[in-house]
Amino acid sequence: MLKVFTTLADWLTFDVFGMEQGSHLAESVHFFIEDVTKIYALLLVLIYVIGFLRAGLNTEKIRAHLEGKHRFIGYLLAAVFGAVTPFCSCSSIPLFLAFTQARIPIGITMAFLVTSPMINEVAVVLLGGTLGVGFTAVYISLGILSGVLAGMFFDFIKAERHLKPIEHKEVSDGMKERLEQAARYKPTRQERHAYAVNEFKSVFSKIWMWVLIGVGAGAALHGFVPESVITDNLGDGQWWSVPSAVLLGIPLYANASGVIPAIESLLDKGLPVGTALAFMMSVVAASLPEFMLLKQVMKPRLLVMFFLTLLVLFSCAGWIFNLIW
Repeated sequence: MLKVFTTLADWLTFDVFGMEQGSHLAESVHFFIEDVTKIYALLLVLIYVIGFLRAGLNTEKIRAHLEGKHRFIGYLLAAVFGAVTPFCSCSSIPLFLAFTQARIPIGITMAFLVTSPMINEVAVVLLGGTLGVGFTAVYISLGILSGVLAGMFFDFIKAERHLKPIEHKEVSDGMKERLEQAARYKPTRQERHAYAVNEFKSVFSKIWMWVLIGVGAGAALHGFVPESVITDNLGDGQWWSVPSAVLLGIPLYANASGVIPAIESLLDKGLPVGTALAFMMSVVAASLPEFMLLKQVMKPRLLVMFFLTLLVLFSCAGWIFNLIW
């Protein structure tokens, strides 16, 4: 399915624009076209589907169910749910927004947000075939653990204070009764479709430009920063090389299917396993477009804390892998 975006980028870059294959500019343009069209298509589908599902769900019941669980179980369930959903860092945002609007505890939503793009079926299959089952099992375990730890941290610091406010109007007893009746009402398929379309228009109108800016920055780095820069500066195994790899990887947004083959090439050139893993995690699970999307619901302080949390988690995972592999 995703090959259609590669084919489109091939056609536009090499046939329509007539660019030379292998040139830095052509690689950047190809990357930009492929990722922008892919992200927009995923956002269209996912925002619509989630909006359609949300229109038929009683979010108060979902929130009550999650709040009724032991908080650690909530973190674990959210992290596992993130692991089994095939979302990248950008396409996991609509579900995160739905969790936030449903007033699900911030720690649980953050556990999902951290784990969802890190672990998916593509990453598991490619890692298993490239680096072995043992490596993949440890990677999955660290991914879920990262989500749980992130959830615990953001609840500990009461991060909900740094979400942009969602207005809740005071209602009378009579209004409460009517709201309860409305909650029991099951909307028709047409009503759910209309809700989903409006949801997409509302969200997409706020983020389309930020996606262009974020992917554009990643495309420039992707096309004009050679692999030798990475291996020459991060290949000696110094402690600082792991967080440096994380910082370098965040602007280079890509999905698992695109970055894992590149990671294999970097490993063949001598990049330590943990450093390569930290780089891969930051490329797949964090990106400039993601932070642009999160800007819609997070205040700047929370965005900074989220960035620093990812930096610490990914660096720790890289150090662990460099020690044991």
